[in-house]
Amino acid sequence: MKLFLTGVTITALVALSGCGTETKSEETASSPAPAATSAAPTTVPTTAPAIDAITAQACADIKKDVKDNADKIAKAEKIGPPAGHIAVSAQWIAGSAAVIAHSIGANATVSAAADKVQQEMMTLGEETNKSARAKPSRKALDAAVAEFNTACSAT
Repeated sequence: MKLFLTGVTITALVALSGCGTETKSEETASSPAPAATSAAPTTVPTTAPAIDAITAQACADIKKDVKDNADKIAKAEKIGPPAGHIAVSAQWIAGSAAVIAHSIGANATVSAAADKVQQEMMTLGEETNKSARAKPSRKALDAAVAEFNTACSAT
């Protein structure tokens, strides 16, 4: 079963990693060459706000992912052992995939904090999958979520 869940996770991550990617060759082929000017530019490039907007969106999406995942975990836990632990394990893994997908493009601090959240979710999924009666501690996940929230509030 662990092999199956790992395969599902890898498939989900591969599928999600291809979302929203564009190649630069398409962009440069269709855009005209910039005109040469002798005057110095009077405006500063505004790449920072776009990064901040992406990071802010990542924070909002991941916070929603964590809340939604907690709700879905609670529903899956109501199924009870022995079959319920498979649903719980799968939900932890699905939640971790959503966190990874939404962290793409965020700044380094938020990405690192989101990665910790994702890793803790995967760990909980693996621990839950080991036994139908497993009740792994969520303290490490809670700490990772707190660190993520701190990283988001600093942006």
